Amino acid sequence: MYDDSVQVDFAILFNDSYTENLYSFVNNIHTEEGGTHEAGFKAGYTKVFNNFVNKHGLNKDKVNLTGDDVREGMSAIISIRLNEPVFEGQTKTKLGSAVAKTAVENIMGKFLPDFFEENPSIIKRILDKAMQAFRAREAARKAKELTRRKNVLEVSTLPGKLADCQEKDPTQAEVFIVEGDSAGGSAKQCRDRRTQAILPLRGKILNVEKARFDKLLSSNEIRNLITALGTGIGKDDFNIEKLRYHKVIIMTDADVDGAHISTLIMTFFFRYMREIIERGYLYMASPPLYKVKKGKFEKYIQNEELMVNYLLDVGLEGVDIANVQPHRYKEILQNLIVLNRMIFKFEKKGFDRKLIKLLASYDDLSYKKLEDEAFVNSLFAAMNEDGILDGYISKDIEFNEEYGRYNIVLASHSVTISVNTELLSTPEFRELRRLGVYLKEIGKAPYKLNVDGEILNFDKLTEFVGYVESRGKKGLSVQRYKGLGEMNPDQLWETTVDPETRKLYKIRIEDAEAADELFTLLMGDVVAPRREFIENNALNVRNLDI
Repeated sequence: MYDDSVQVDFAILFNDSYTENLYSFVNNIHTEEGGTHEAGFKAGYTKVFNNFVNKHGLNKDKVNLTGDDVREGMSAIISIRLNEPVFEGQTKTKLGSAVAKTAVENIMGKFLPDFFEENPSIIKRILDKAMQAFRAREAARKAKELTRRKNVLEVSTLPGKLADCQEKDPTQAEVFIVEGDSAGGSAKQCRDRRTQAILPLRGKILNVEKARFDKLLSSNEIRNLITALGTGIGKDDFNIEKLRYHKVIIMTDADVDGAHISTLIMTFFFRYMREIIERGYLYMASPPLYKVKKGKFEKYIQNEELMVNYLLDVGLEGVDIANVQPHRYKEILQNLIVLNRMIFKFEKKGFDRKLIKLLASYDDLSYKKLEDEAFVNSLFAAMNEDGILDGYISKDIEFNEEYGRYNIVLASHSVTISVNTELLSTPEFRELRRLGVYLKEIGKAPYKLNVDGEILNFDKLTEFVGYVESRGKKGLSVQRYKGLGEMNPDQLWETTVDPETRKLYKIRIEDAEAADELFTLLMGDVVAPRREFIENNALNVRNLDI
């Protein structure tokens, strides 16, 4: 009851799958559309709700929730009884009494805060609904702003950083999406202005796999990309026929950060502009990581693996490896380089280098063979014969009753090493065993090389492999490009931009369902499956820049 002349009763109901009364003291209910009582309810409810959530710090994003947001998914039933009501129009369908608005607004302000205090779970539901409505409203607003632009061919509508091309026929035009302003500057200087456009992106763009659509549209870099391409975005607004370039080329640095940025860009295209990929318009540039020079000879090399191959090719000229067929030289050395890195990783964990080499190449070694006492004794004897056990103050064979297997336990002053099921089951150890095949192929030290008729002996594997690598580097000037911006414009043109000499990789979707799962796994916000994927595939990496 507001006063003697006006009585107000109301109920608020959820509109969706449940209909819980939030507040109800309804005596005599009738409904009307619009009117002053409705205006009073909307104003009072919005004010009370916003005051409550702000006072208690529940609106963590500190967004401005409108009345439509906070009423999302609800209906209100209001009953007004007052003396001498005034209606609008002859049909009397809309209440016009000003006192009704004030009465309803005051009743809301008096009773609703108490209900909110007593029902925090209800407040949480309303706030969740309101935030969803706010985000949807913001996304719609930003999408409308994005599409409310002039003709896409007019320069004034395009992003300021875009250096557009002169060609207006999309089939003849291409755009480079470039990592960073520095590389963008070099690309702009070396491009063919007739057909090549350059769009620099600053840093790592938003991971759209984790972001809501409204957040995506708030990203300047992504908005620039959408506007430059001209297709629009979203289910109703995307139009592939408006694409301004039929070659969209991702051009990032040839390092780990560059790979990450290109992955983020591909995620955006896969999730929001997949038809560009399906029509074969998306490409990946292949800039070099190295430039090698020897006298007047110059060569650009794309990545670390190719660089190792090149050094081995040069280093093996005029070299014979004892007990190995010539056609096997390069493959063996490639894998021995990886083996050296793997051994170093084990050394950092406290393993003796001789022990790791023995475990890598010992015949038939696996965790199942630890059930064979004779096999374990033979392995232990081989360690003793190689002098490996001399470096440990304690060395024992222990029986593990839980697994029914024998373990070799070696202890020094600083660390204890166990050759057991846990060690032999790890991905690192399985990779060590794979590489051990190549160690067996070259035999035990000393490792012999015949270099132009001179016999060289190496007692250490690192010295043997290092000699071939250093021989490949002799007289060679090696420049490693940390980024595209370090290249002169003429170098960038020659290696990456010139259609006559560059190498482009077309991005294709061979299995859409598998690709969808992979993007969700690697770029999504669920950590456990991604960690498992990394653990299972970490050793497949051949070019890790850390």
